[in-house]
Amino acid sequence: MRGSETLLRQLSRSRAAWLGLLIACLVPCQYLHAAGPKNGGSGKGLRITDLLPFLQQNPPQVVVPAGTQGTVVDPSHLEEPVRLERTLRNAMRDKSDNVHLTVTNGTAHVGTSVVKADEVVHGHLVVLKGNAEVHGKVEGNVIALDGDIVLSKGAQIVGDALSIGGNVDLNEGSITGAITTLEPSPELVIQAGSIPGLIARRSAGLLGLFFTMVVLGFAMVTFARPNLEIVSDTVSHSLGRSFTAGLLGEMLVLPSIGLIVVGLAITLIGTVLVPFALAVFSLLIIAALLSGILAVAYNMGETITRRRMARGIFVSPNAYRYVLTGLAGLGTVWLAWVVFGWVPVAGPLMLAVAMLSTWVVGTIGFGAALLSRGGVREHFAGRLLAPIMMTDEHLWATPRMGVPIVKRPPKEKS
Repeated sequence: MRGSETLLRQLSRSRAAWLGLLIACLVPCQYLHAAGPKNGGSGKGLRITDLLPFLQQNPPQVVVPAGTQGTVVDPSHLEEPVRLERTLRNAMRDKSDNVHLTVTNGTAHVGTSVVKADEVVHGHLVVLKGNAEVHGKVEGNVIALDGDIVLSKGAQIVGDALSIGGNVDLNEGSITGAITTLEPSPELVIQAGSIPGLIARRSAGLLGLFFTMVVLGFAMVTFARPNLEIVSDTVSHSLGRSFTAGLLGEMLVLPSIGLIVVGLAITLIGTVLVPFALAVFSLLIIAALLSGILAVAYNMGETITRRRMARGIFVSPNAYRYVLTGLAGLGTVWLAWVVFGWVPVAGPLMLAVAMLSTWVVGTIGFGAALLSRGGVREHFAGRLLAPIMMTDEHLWATPRMGVPIVKRPPKEKS
């Protein structure tokens, strides 16, 4: 008996390990750079997207000049960035592959534009709907609409840098002029793209995220259902503790990374292991966060299903239904923002509510995963009986486990 229990525990742990590997493989690879410019590298590092061609973005397209009768923009004057944004978005009202824009003393591109390390751009550079990655030198102003301006080590921009709807990352590069970032204007975004198109794009993003979470949830039910149920029970029985533990865990992520780096950097061998340790630690955090969110969704789906069954509605209770129902419930808040997010006042409020609710769910799930050690420890799941429950009095009063103790009714007098 003991041997079989030990074997079952080992199989459960191995299934959890395989699930963690699956989650790590499904993380969007386009955000994992080996030595990209945002990580302080030289910008020449190998990217995973270079190894997987189907993940690469479309190549940038050079914007055709509009001529004297078309839209003209002068990047040398950045005193009024709002007017410049209106001009650029008006030029993009048509399809992005049919943009006509004349840039005075410069060029424009649609999509991420890369200035190579040995390249010198004479004139201004305008990038629409993408990032402006500078590894060489640009003799002029650089403008990015709905994208970031990213410089690698040694890169130069002899002029100003303006990012509308993005950030400016120096990364040991140099910009001789002013650095300006501007939040996109919701009114101009709606004017540039029709409301149905905006709703369609957001719906596609939400549907893709929902499908990804469903795949991960079904995989976890298939390969690590006991762990998922323990984390879900921890959410039910230790909700306050889960939120507190998740909040503390989020606050200690960065100090933990610092301790790992400092602890390994003491020795020469440890210095070599720092990148691997950081990668493993990051994957563990991502796995704990995703498994926690799925556990909260599982708990929500189970509660909804059982309440429907209590009302007499015939529903087949199974773990896959719990995950699907819970994720659909979590996505309802985001669906409201997708449909009505274009409204000037209500849209930002819906976005704030959706982000806050998602953060709360993620914090609770993350804390439950930490308390239960990824579904291995059942102490906080409410599954362990207290010592008093094993006394003779309790066993005599409750011959079946889970039956509440009640007084026996008085005998009727004959």
